[in-house]
Amino acid sequence: MMTAFIVEDEPLARQELVFLLENSGEVEVVGEGSTLTKSYEAIRNTAPDVVFLDIELAEGTGLQLAEKLQQLPNSPSFVFATAYDDYALQAFELHAADYLLKPFDEQRINQCIHKLQRMIPGASEPKTPIKKLPVIENERISLLDIQSILYITTQSGKTQIKTLQKLFHLNEPLASVEKKLTVSSFMRVHRSYIVHLEHVTALEPWFNSTYNLVMEDGSKVPVSRTYVREVKERFGL
Repeated sequence: MMTAFIVEDEPLARQELVFLLENSGEVEVVGEGSTLTKSYEAIRNTAPDVVFLDIELAEGTGLQLAEKLQQLPNSPSFVFATAYDDYALQAFELHAADYLLKPFDEQRINQCIHKLQRMIPGASEPKTPIKKLPVIENERISLLDIQSILYITTQSGKTQIKTLQKLFHLNEPLASVEKKLTVSSFMRVHRSYIVHLEHVTALEPWFNSTYNLVMEDGSKVPVSRTYVREVKERFGL
C-alpha cells in the first residue's frame, strides 16, 4: 500500500483529502502538516511514498518545500493540490507527479493514485514478509523476533520498539517498518504507533470517542479517531 503525507493549512480541505485518499483503499496517510518547517521534519521521519502539497501556505509555498524535499536521499514523489492553476508550469518543472485542483473530485483523486502506482516502485505490490527486525542493542545489531513486539512507536523523530522485557531503537522511520510487517496482527492505530494486537489486554474509552489500548506490560497506546472504527472491527466491537 502506498503511504502519503499531506501539507495543507486549511483543516477542511486537509480532512477531505485524507478521506478521499484512504477511502480508495490504496493509500495510507501517515502524517499531516500545515507549515513548511514542521512538515519537512515530519516527512523526513515518516518517509512517505508521496507528499500532497498545497501551494499557498502561511509561511511560504509548497513549491519551496518541494525543492527542499528533492534534496533528501530518498526523495518522495509529490503532488500539488491547490485552488490555483497559475502554478502548474512551475510544478511540473519541479517534476511533480500530478497537479490537483480544488474542490477535489473522487474520480480525479483515483486517477492520480493509479498514476502514482505506476510511477512508484512497489506501491501496488504486496509487502515484503519478514520474521525479524534489526535493532540496536549494546552497540551491536540484534535480530528481534517480531512476535515478541508489543508496539512500535516514533518519539521525537526516533523509532522505538517495545517488548515485554526491553525498549529497542531502530534506524529507520516508522512508515518503513510498517511496510515490512505483513503479519495481520500488526496494525497502525495512531500516526505514531503500530501495535501487535495479540498483546492487547483491554480497551479503555478515552476522550472524543477514542480509546487507549492496554498492553500486556500495562502500558497504554492511544488510538486516534482515524483508526477507531477499524480497531473496533478487529476486536468485534
